[in-house]
Amino acid sequence: MTEDPRFYQIALTLINGIGSSHIRELIRCFGDAEALFHQTKKTLQAIPSVGPALCDAVNDHTLFLRAEKELDFIDKNDIRIYCIQDEDYPKRLRECNDAPYIFFFKGNTDLNASYVISIVGTRMATDYGKSVTEKFVAGLAEKFPKLLVVSGLAYGIDISSHRAALANGLPTVAVLGHGLDRIYPFVHRQTATEMQQNGGLLTEFLSGTDPDRPNFVRRNRIVAGLSDATIVVESAEKGGSLITAEMALSYQRELYAFPGRTDDPHSKGCNQLIRKNKAGLITSAEEFIEAMGWDDRCLSVKVNLPQQTKLLFPDKEEYRQVVDLLQQNKEMHVNQLSVALSLPMSQLSNILFDMEMEGLIKNMPGNIYRLN
Repeated sequence: MTEDPRFYQIALTLINGIGSSHIRELIRCFGDAEALFHQTKKTLQAIPSVGPALCDAVNDHTLFLRAEKELDFIDKNDIRIYCIQDEDYPKRLRECNDAPYIFFFKGNTDLNASYVISIVGTRMATDYGKSVTEKFVAGLAEKFPKLLVVSGLAYGIDISSHRAALANGLPTVAVLGHGLDRIYPFVHRQTATEMQQNGGLLTEFLSGTDPDRPNFVRRNRIVAGLSDATIVVESAEKGGSLITAEMALSYQRELYAFPGRTDDPHSKGCNQLIRKNKAGLITSAEEFIEAMGWDDRCLSVKVNLPQQTKLLFPDKEEYRQVVDLLQQNKEMHVNQLSVALSLPMSQLSNILFDMEMEGLIKNMPGNIYRLN
């Protein structure tokens, strides 16, 4: 066996019946994938969460051959593996409890960009839906030239989002439901090639994986998890974009939708999200920017705490950092705070709740915070 850590990372995901949560638990026990595969069967059997399949997999040579084949494919095609233990693994995605242990990326962009949105919608996009998408992306590009646009390369709103991003010089990433040895649908191959120069293609599936329907449902969690906010442009009453919307809500991410005509079947899903107060109603890029509390200032803020703030909170570093950021920026969206402070949303939410209870900050509509 090789000493390349990527080999063991791939091999770990090949074990039947092992999911993201189980892998995280095993990594907490052993440190990394390589250490796990170097354990004896007796040691593994002593761990309550380790079943027979994992014990047998430690010496499964067919599994190792498949991992070697995948590693060879990756190296030959200039593909990067991101592992959840890597420092540059997407921070927003890492916060999700079902984030993939590893994923494969071919392209050229920062997946930890200061501003990231997902745009989803129907495959049967109308001229209205395409026009809305193009104007929305163009409006965002004017103020946020490094905004990252995420979608799924599917027909309709997905491909309109990618093409609008490229046309406006924005990086754009497609999350795929198959391996990187193919493009589906094939007619979008040219756009996919262009995206690799400013954006890229991302998947958790190994080469040789077919574009089966369950894979697209599964990849939707990554589309939602990579982003600060998900925007639904057009959607029928049921469909993949609504699944992505629900996932975004489950990750405590912002959700917005463009309304449509009441009798248009392609807008029933969007209208329903708005009616049930699951999604905020927007009609333009300007309304979205206002709702998110975004402005054109860079969020890569270095927190230099003034002496007065240090004296106010001598034992609470996070309090001091939040106060200082809000002093500098007047008000900030919760996602902006999370990125600026490099804190997971779950931890930040607890800090903000405590600070609000102590009367230090105020929670405004749209998850925007300001000093009291």
